[in-house]
Amino acid sequence: MNEEVQLVFEMTKERMGNSLEHLDNELVRIRAGKANVHILDGVMVDYYGTETPLNQVSNISTPDAKTILVQPWEKTMIDPIEKALMNSNVGITPSNNGDAIRLSIPPLTEERRKDLFKQVKNEGEHARVSLRNSRRDANDEYKQMQKDGLSEDETKTAEDQIQKLTDEFTEKVEKIVEAKESEIMTI
Repeated sequence: MNEEVQLVFEMTKERMGNSLEHLDNELVRIRAGKANVHILDGVMVDYYGTETPLNQVSNISTPDAKTILVQPWEKTMIDPIEKALMNSNVGITPSNNGDAIRLSIPPLTEERRKDLFKQVKNEGEHARVSLRNSRRDANDEYKQMQKDGLSEDETKTAEDQIQKLTDEFTEKVEKIVEAKESEIMTI
């Protein structure tokens, strides 16, 4: 395989890997009925006038399967953290005991499960679209290389390899989505 073709293949593989990583990161934030510190990843706290990620101003842990415990490193930060949690889209009301903030994860209702299920399906579809876009971009580059002198056979072989790569990554997306869906539907 010619070097340019190999380079396009490697770049496409990396982009597809990034799509998978993005899917993983998005699905981790979807609450599936049990405590997971990653659902707080997007929460920003006003730390002396600067928007700062929650995990940089506090210790976040899960003492049990239904509770997330947020312990600020500075006692003065407890109110700004509580305010940030209230304003976030986490959907859990924090309880403040003066030293730490507890988030009790409520059991998922059937309706909430269906909403989360749709959200997971949607994230999976975004990942599949991203994979198809990567495949299209690679195939466009191969077609351009063919115009610039790459043989038709080499182009066809390269396109077949990109299709196999796309199928491989699509299968991984399906497995990730199925695992998250079963996690959501498990009571």
